[in-house]
Amino acid sequence: MLLFLIAYLAGALTIVSPCILPVLPFVFARAEQPFLKSGLPLLVGMALTFAGVATLAAVGGGWAVQANAVGRWIALGVMAVLGLTLVFPSLADRLTRPLVALGSKLTERASVAQAAGRSSIGPSFLLGVATGLLWAPCAGPILGLILTGAALQGASANTTLLLFAYALGAATSLALALLVGGKVFQTMKKSLGVGEWVRKGLGVLVLIGVAAIALGLDTGLLTRISSTSTGAIEQSLLARAGMASPAASNREVDVENLPDFGPAPGFEGGGTWINSDPLTIESLRGKVVVVDFWTYSCINCVRTFPYVRGWVEKYRDAGLVVVGVHTPEFAFEKSEANVRDAVRRFGLPYPVVMDNDFAIWRAYSNRYWPAHYFIDANGRIRHVHFGEGEYDQSERIIRQLLREAGRDPGADMAATRSTGAEMARGEEVGSPETYVGYSRTRGLTSPETPIRDAVQTYSLPAALALNQWGLAGAWTIRAEHAQATTGGRLAYRFTARDLHLVMGSVEGRPVRFRVTIDGRAPGADAGVDIDASGAGTIEDQRLYQLIRRSAGAGEHVFEIEFLDPGAEVFAFTFG
Repeated sequence: MLLFLIAYLAGALTIVSPCILPVLPFVFARAEQPFLKSGLPLLVGMALTFAGVATLAAVGGGWAVQANAVGRWIALGVMAVLGLTLVFPSLADRLTRPLVALGSKLTERASVAQAAGRSSIGPSFLLGVATGLLWAPCAGPILGLILTGAALQGASANTTLLLFAYALGAATSLALALLVGGKVFQTMKKSLGVGEWVRKGLGVLVLIGVAAIALGLDTGLLTRISSTSTGAIEQSLLARAGMASPAASNREVDVENLPDFGPAPGFEGGGTWINSDPLTIESLRGKVVVVDFWTYSCINCVRTFPYVRGWVEKYRDAGLVVVGVHTPEFAFEKSEANVRDAVRRFGLPYPVVMDNDFAIWRAYSNRYWPAHYFIDANGRIRHVHFGEGEYDQSERIIRQLLREAGRDPGADMAATRSTGAEMARGEEVGSPETYVGYSRTRGLTSPETPIRDAVQTYSLPAALALNQWGLAGAWTIRAEHAQATTGGRLAYRFTARDLHLVMGSVEGRPVRFRVTIDGRAPGADAGVDIDASGAGTIEDQRLYQLIRRSAGAGEHVFEIEFLDPGAEVFAFTFG
């Protein structure tokens, strides 16, 4: 809703820009004429002009998205130019001079026609078209930002609504000008200075955003944007199944009478394929397909792997295909080498496509890791499951879809085997996933004021309450992670059976560390990535299981100390 409001206000505020002033006298000249014959044709002409520009830009943006990584950089370049046009109006004037010239000619024709006493509908319509073109130096950059954002995030209902909100804002301000007439003209002139400062401020923010995206800091933002998507699939699922949350969605279903949620999107916009040549939904017709959204440092995803592997092994010959869609949460998860290593390490035998630009994520209007979409042999989505659990029900759905396709799933259910971090979560988890980087952190209680992106010496508080954590030693807190020097320590009071930490290191150098629980070596409570003394080594960027309580869940204080420089700590997860 906030984005729509901003787009509406952006459209409304373009009327206070200097470049629209030449056409306003002609607009005000129609203030006394009938609205249906004069004002309405003017607004329609302006709206159609915006629609034409938007259509051309959307087509171009769609092509850029299909170009994948190259298109992303093209779109970023366009966004940078648009940001510069907001900061430097003279640049916008030069870039849009052809449109302004055409608009001036149309304005002159409308004026001549009006003076000759012809019907006011035609001249008013021409004036609306001219208004849209003359507005280009002002509206172009802001409208272009919306369209370029669409190119980066993918076409969706949100894009259409944003464009509609923008046009509605512009039409509202123009209608106000028609109703109030010349009285508002002088007021707008006085507002030009403020409007220019707002315009330049927006330009600076756009350029900052371009830099953030280019540096790979946009993943979390795209995830949050995607979570508010109003795509057709998500709305259909919510409307038909009454889904309001993962917990609400994963209810008992009538497996023999599954609903039809419409055709499944394809995998266009994805990147590298692992374990397979590129696949399409069309090439999979006749197969039952499970589309599995995951990311390799997500503990909830890891705990589903034994079941997904079991389904593949049991039903592959009967016509089941699992397609893993790896959509990254952290920047390091965009690395092809890291994803290939994760596929090997977890023994995933099915095709995996890298979705670094969230193109497939958005096509499915997905919101969660993990998420499973169940597609029948006709390419239709029949069920969706978010999060962990409900594995028996999911398998029964697979078996039902195979029977519908004329395949025999056999009498037995799939066998599964879970070890290490893949084992199901404990029953009493009282601690939430906790991010260490400043973009999403919570619970940090070190007494020192955190400094972003700079070295700061921290100390642990005298005591930690449940789900509080603290740093000690020299650390640099960045947006996604905190980087430790030699001797840096981190402590967390938690309630769970398992404690995991997503970690990496600068330039991939090995970093030794030591773990304690309640001030002692973990012993029998050591996770799979440390020994009984608590010793371990960061060797790559991934999730490390550090604590698995042999006696089950309980409230304890975890502490880790880094014995070498360069450790990067991203997030705690619990189980």
